[in-house]
Amino acid sequence: MQQSNFYIITYTAALTVICGLLLSVTATGLKSKQQENIALEQKKNILASVMKLRNTDDVRAIYEKRVKSYVIDFEGEVKQGMKAEEVSVANEYKKPKVERLYPVYEIVAENNPNKTEYYVFPVYGFGLWDNIWGFVALENDLNTIKGVKFDHKGETPGLGARIATEEIQARYVGKKIFEGDSIVSVVMQKGEGQDYSNNPHQVDGMSGATITGKGLNAMLAEYLSGYQNFIKSKRGNKMSFNQ
Repeated sequence: MQQSNFYIITYTAALTVICGLLLSVTATGLKSKQQENIALEQKKNILASVMKLRNTDDVRAIYEKRVKSYVIDFEGEVKQGMKAEEVSVANEYKKPKVERLYPVYEIVAENNPNKTEYYVFPVYGFGLWDNIWGFVALENDLNTIKGVKFDHKGETPGLGARIATEEIQARYVGKKIFEGDSIVSVVMQKGEGQDYSNNPHQVDGMSGATITGKGLNAMLAEYLSGYQNFIKSKRGNKMSFNQ
């Protein structure tokens, strides 16, 4: 039997409303779980910048035991009452550098919560096509890179997307961010296949991904300079203490 246009329109509208409500309820119900997964992934990446994690490791337990976190401003002052885990680095990136909030994650010794072994700093920038981000972990000297963890939204597979691979990230281990009293960061070079093992501030590049490499360099330089007041203050305290 042929239905009237009014019936068809009414039926379609009702079906659209019902489906919309079902999708809304489902999304709301899953939101908390999605947020938990995002938070867990962040904790995993922070830890992965300084240690090898196994599939059987309890990331939450390790994080709770070994990570102390807080928030600083551009001057390096701790912002009381703020949680580093709740600061959106992506949102802060939209602000001028001097107005941003900067999360800091201290990784303490497994058997001594009063001994800081590493400092982990989030970084954020822009690659060839979209945003790139990650974490840079420094040794207790706040100069030597212990490890990095990079990721991206839309870099080219097999080219710029390689920043997320262990192969590329391993090149930063042991590099230095200071030259004398100045932060000079670490710079990925153009081209690939050269040996920069004797240069503390340079790493081999990615063939065919020059623009992504430039974005990575800009990201590191900008964010390390954003943390510089905090880093220099900590290094000064350590030097004074050691003297």
